[in-house]
Amino acid sequence: MGLFDFMRSPDINEGVKACAATPGAVLLDVRDRDEYAAGHIPGSVNLPLSEIRSAEDRFPDVDTPLFVYCLSGARSSRAIAALGEMGYTKLANLGGIRAWRGEIEK
Repeated sequence: MGLFDFMRSPDINEGVKACAATPGAVLLDVRDRDEYAAGHIPGSVNLPLSEIRSAEDRFPDVDTPLFVYCLSGARSSRAIAALGEMGYTKLANLGGIRAWRGEIEK
């Protein structure tokens, strides 16, 4: 680990690959519904940050691996914090879709 590694943003492209390789993992988009409808990473599930508490209903197993992204990384950071407080144990902040180089689904 280098001196400035803490300043490096998560790599959403590598994170999506890791999600795909993780059994039972969920790729979670925490942007608003209209943002999601305008374009999202294929295979992702939309759960807006404003509704993050409903994760308990959608993902009752707190050991479900959740790979979380948003537009820039700010909302995904807040979602990760909230999910951690709710007891989820396998969380990864992928940052923002702005850095995504793959296909976009509408």
